[in-house]
Amino acid sequence: MKTLSNTREAIIEIKDLRKSYGDNHVLDGFNMQLVEGENLVIMGKSGSGKSVMIKCLIGLEEPDSGSIVVMGKNIGSLEREELDELRTEVGFLFQGSALYDSMTVRENLEFPLRRHTKKFGVIEDTTPLVMEALENVGLGKTIDLMPEELSGGMKRRIALARTLILQPKIILYDEPTTGLDPITAKEIILLMQSIQKKYNTSALIITHDVDCARAIANRMILLVDGINYAEGTFDELHTSNDPKIQAFFK
Repeated sequence: MKTLSNTREAIIEIKDLRKSYGDNHVLDGFNMQLVEGENLVIMGKSGSGKSVMIKCLIGLEEPDSGSIVVMGKNIGSLEREELDELRTEVGFLFQGSALYDSMTVRENLEFPLRRHTKKFGVIEDTTPLVMEALENVGLGKTIDLMPEELSGGMKRRIALARTLILQPKIILYDEPTTGLDPITAKEIILLMQSIQKKYNTSALIITHDVDCARAIANRMILLVDGINYAEGTFDELHTSNDPKIQAFFK
């Protein structure tokens, strides 16, 4: 798959990001660029700093030093209201789907629309937007179901629909295929590809799934010891003779 890093403008740029907890240097000078229309996969062992980087990226954690620029805005300099507004352009698919168990599928998808009225205004009838988002993930008939009535794969799709309903320019995927059977995981991968083509989203994908990375990545970063140890296409990294790189593909 063609790399886009040298042909389009960066929509996220992270420079020299550092974050420590006591003597544990989780991020130790991490650098990253995500360009428009790109699927960038980040792989790293547990505890390598992937989740911390994501939290810093969306303003849930404050880095010790370094800069994070999203769509031209420096995260560290934004007021709370500005940060909330920027977050409507960044969708986040959580590993555990994070649906509200006490809400129907419809209510789960309505929640971000009710919360972020500045982007869409007050919407009297949310049904068209909810149905469009559900149909994008092939689950229009689930609108009145409760999360407990859904399979794991269906929950992941509904969570993705909730992410799409705000029409974000960037989507952050946290282990999108973890815990799913191979067939359902492949369906999620195909769905991610379809969404990128339909909406021209830029996506940052955190995954341990080599098959997912092979199918979806325009470019990959391997996170080791708090830095971007290696970067390239799947084929470039997969054929490397470096033992640390090869360890990711075994």
